[in-house]
Amino acid sequence: MASRSLVNVGHGNVVVADQIVAIVGLDSLPVKRLIESAKGSAKLVDATNGRRTRAVIVTGSDHLILSSLEPATLAQRLANDRDGG
Repeated sequence: MASRSLVNVGHGNVVVADQIVAIVGLDSLPVKRLIESAKGSAKLVDATNGRRTRAVIVTGSDHLILSSLEPATLAQRLANDRDGG
């Protein structure tokens, strides 16, 4: 079985890099609505450890992962992972 690359999304939490479809900030109302509609379901994963949510990671399985890291930080980590560094 091939090893899957993981991306650290903060506080020791990791996500399978190949499953990430989008990394978005919280500065738009549609993103906030998306989070509200996912609350209470198994499709919302809070990886903020009680800190302020700054980014939302959308996966191929329609899961939303909340992160306290900035979207640019997460994008850089994903890019580094895909570049092999």
